[in-house]
Amino acid sequence: MIKSSNLTALGVFLVLSLLLGEVARADHSYLLTVQEVQSALSKAPSPAEKGFILIDVRTPDEHATGSIPGTDLNIDFREIKSRHREIGAQFEDHIVVYCQSGHRSNIAAETLADLGYRHVYNVSGSMNAWRKAGFPVERPKR
Repeated sequence: MIKSSNLTALGVFLVLSLLLGEVARADHSYLLTVQEVQSALSKAPSPAEKGFILIDVRTPDEHATGSIPGTDLNIDFREIKSRHREIGAQFEDHIVVYCQSGHRSNIAAETLADLGYRHVYNVSGSMNAWRKAGFPVERPKR
């Protein structure tokens, strides 16, 4: 579990961006570009110290084709409401969700926000944008 006091890299970036109004808002969750996510991941001292929880909300079969390095969990967007406690997050923690195109992760982000999580971010374009940008993809360990 990531504590609010452990915000690093993306967490600090997100807080500052929110204060400065630079992160786009999608109803009551927020949007991030893949460039912002990659930048935060590359600045983090380690994947465990990135300052946010990164969740792939695609199906397990889709997740098996590759994910964003540093992904903490894979929870199908249709199960996010019933499985959100598995995230291990407090309502003040930063949660970043992605899918294949951004549509399902938007639904997941809004669901988490509806549940009371205050800092939920959807990755715009999600895996499609990540791959198009040429960023690395992590393959599951067998």
